[in-house]
Amino acid sequence: MNKIASIIIIGALIVLFGGGLFLATWEIPVPAMEIERTISNDRFPR
Repeated sequence: MNKIASIIIIGALIVLFGGGLFLATWEIPVPAMEIERTISNDRFPR
């Protein structure tokens, strides 16, 4: 039972490290167009 738990923990650490490495090296594309919205003042409390 102890061996199975250690395999699961090591596997989870590898997955977390791999996911972090992927997110750190992923070049997310820049948005193609700019969006500008006007919000009326009536929506905000005074």
